[in-house]
Amino acid sequence: MHGDSGFFDLYRSFRLRHVKRLVLLLGLVTSFLPVASVASASGVARCASTFNDGAGPFGRGAPPIRARIGTGHVLTGIILSTDCRPLGGARIHLWQANRRGEYTRARSATVIADRNGRFRFEGPRPVSYEGRPPHIHLRVVASDHELLYARYVPAPGARGGTIRLVLEPEAL
Repeated sequence: MHGDSGFFDLYRSFRLRHVKRLVLLLGLVTSFLPVASVASASGVARCASTFNDGAGPFGRGAPPIRARIGTGHVLTGIILSTDCRPLGGARIHLWQANRRGEYTRARSATVIADRNGRFRFEGPRPVSYEGRPPHIHLRVVASDHELLYARYVPAPGARGGTIRLVLEPEAL
């Protein structure tokens, strides 16, 4: 019986290492898969629109065009329309607060989505203030689409994250 215990401990250790590797591999593979969508009754793909939270420090004009305002956290994302097509050329305005909860131009940026709707922004790690979780405010401006106001909240301790934002076409 004692000899069997060593075998099972070795088996459990081997299995755990391989499960961790498999989970890591699946995470890497799925990050390169196309964005999932739902087919509507008409057979056209439909992506659910992102909730518009309407909040943020956006009454200050567009921030300067730049993809980096510091280091410590990288946010990547994709901008789509509700028909799941990428919105290349969309402008993403980003605002981060300092530890006192102040939003300044130094902690803001505008990035432009590439033709595949993807963008990358680098800045300091978002901070918490006044009991609010760390976050970055985003305003997305895309031709023929409604403005989108959203908030990105990183996972605790994360040095990066990804966001998928889906905009509604303008009403005719």
